[in-house]
Amino acid sequence: MDLNFVEAPAASLASREGDIATPAIQIQNVIPQIECGRYPIKLTVGDLCHVSAEVLKDGHDQLAGRILVHGPNDTSWQIYPMTYELNLDLCKGSFVVDRIGRWMYTIEAWADRFGTWRGDLKKKLDAGLDISLELLEGAELIQSAVEIASGVSRDKLDVAAELLEDQSIDIPQRSAIALDPELSRVMALHVDPGTLTRYHRNLQIIVDRKLASCGAWYEMFPRSQAGSEDRHGTFQTAQLQLPRLAELGFDIVYLPPIHPVGLTHRKGRNNSLVAGPEDPGSPWAIGSADGGHTAVEPQLGTLEDFEGFVAAADGHGLEVALDYALQCSPDHPWVKNHPDWFNIRPDGSIMYAENPPKKYEDIYPLNFWCEDWEALWEACKEIFLFWVARGVRIFRVDNPHTKPFAFWEWVIGEVQRDNPDVLFLSEAFTRPARMKALAKLGFTQSYTYFTWRNAVPELRSYLTELTQPQVAQYFRPNLFANTPDILTEYLQKGGRPAFRVRLLLAATLSPNYGIYSGFELCENVPRDPGSEEYLNSEKYELKQRDWDAPGNINADIKTINRIRRENPALQRLANLTFHTSENDQILFYRKSAPENELFIAVNLVPDQVQESTLHLPLGDLGIGDDQPFEVEDLLSGERFGWRGVRNYVRLDPAERVGHVFRLVSP
Repeated sequence: MDLNFVEAPAASLASREGDIATPAIQIQNVIPQIECGRYPIKLTVGDLCHVSAEVLKDGHDQLAGRILVHGPNDTSWQIYPMTYELNLDLCKGSFVVDRIGRWMYTIEAWADRFGTWRGDLKKKLDAGLDISLELLEGAELIQSAVEIASGVSRDKLDVAAELLEDQSIDIPQRSAIALDPELSRVMALHVDPGTLTRYHRNLQIIVDRKLASCGAWYEMFPRSQAGSEDRHGTFQTAQLQLPRLAELGFDIVYLPPIHPVGLTHRKGRNNSLVAGPEDPGSPWAIGSADGGHTAVEPQLGTLEDFEGFVAAADGHGLEVALDYALQCSPDHPWVKNHPDWFNIRPDGSIMYAENPPKKYEDIYPLNFWCEDWEALWEACKEIFLFWVARGVRIFRVDNPHTKPFAFWEWVIGEVQRDNPDVLFLSEAFTRPARMKALAKLGFTQSYTYFTWRNAVPELRSYLTELTQPQVAQYFRPNLFANTPDILTEYLQKGGRPAFRVRLLLAATLSPNYGIYSGFELCENVPRDPGSEEYLNSEKYELKQRDWDAPGNINADIKTINRIRRENPALQRLANLTFHTSENDQILFYRKSAPENELFIAVNLVPDQVQESTLHLPLGDLGIGDDQPFEVEDLLSGERFGWRGVRNYVRLDPAERVGHVFRLVSP
């Protein structure tokens, strides 16, 4: 019989406290949970869910607890045991989440009469006292559990009770039976339902597939993949890039909107108000006479061509992520068929998007609280389901913080109800509380402020915040190093070394990271001084690139992605700790996993040589202060013999911007 995973008796699933306001047993501070259980925590399939709670009662009784777990498609609750620490009034246990989908769990506790009896029995045995009556009392306790048990458990308990009652057996033999840990575990699974107290709510878990917690993203405009700025790329020409991306080690190829682009107020090059006859416009101005969010731009090909692209990506070990942008060009079919879904101004015109002084005349925002909001929400849900049916399982959601939070909680739940493998990335560069709120509501991953964190203090502070257990339980950061909208000053001024620095940081600080096309070529020319917009932005024109151009960092990307796949420490989020570098221009941190200890040092000044002495936590590693040990730089393959807490590094950004040291010995 598997004592770690059995069905809970049906009678144990209801409250036993009746009309008593305060139950005899208090279950408090249940961990993990978010805001008293209002929101689900997030785990990845195969993870161990650790559960603990303070369990309190008056008197001297020993207490016990167990976890009740209900997984996707389960027809009954399952029981997992918990251990009880008397001095802390703490129950602890765990269970494995082995399927994707939505789970529930809660805790039951009780006064453990058998455990109390067993503890008293052991004390009297140790004191050399007569325990013959105690053994008979134990037999009665076991017999009461026989009435609840069934099958093999019932037989085991019945035999144990008979043996304890049998006075023809000597005391030492009967004592050994009474103190057998196996007997305690079986007894814990067959508790009188009338003695149980259940925690007041069922807590939730969203269990995602592995790619939710660890993946390398690459953003690519398929329309620029024709090999010429004079020709519009197609899904078929974009397929030619897939082998390159697979060789570089990416997991996900993310496409900006692939839908028909509107003509009315189409933006020209560099976001000019007047488009030329060949200007493709912004793909975020969605919708034309050729269709809306469930159509593809005709110049890219057909729906069948898109499905072919998805299949080809899968053949190279890549998944396709699709941009989900809930906004419309003035030519979108919804504007004609459902004008009430938009914001109508006093003069009868539809309001276009603005972020003063910027104006987006080519985009109409939706009014999610219009009178016909239910039909609008359903239409937005159907967009997701349309693309899910065509093989898309990952969506990057554009500006979700500008749409109702209630909508996101509803629509993500609706999509994942039948498609639990679908993942959602929140592109919300907004205030911290709103970014975190969207994650709580169901977004699988989130963009972050990492893009603008460049100095040691701000990187340490921000990443420490993101990797704290109370945040990491629901917020999975995706560290994009750049986007089509964001070319940071650090990249503009730091040249090639700056791109290598940001790549190394993004790919090793978080298990999820991404880059946008051109990063590997170190594209860093802004449209205007002080602007984060690219000159000749791909948002408004087709681009031709030579992926092997001099100065590229393809080798860095390939090496780092390989290291990420080979080292479990880089596939986890909450295992990050920062350590002392005597030079505050070098960031020094540790990523730790069983038998995989990594120490990473990065020079944050892209145009200066930096030297430092790094302080290693030898005590945590089980290494003596004078004990020699060896580390390997996974970026170069070099090995170094070190001794003691303090060890020296020199980082010349013209040659190397950092080290990824793996502890080789001891």
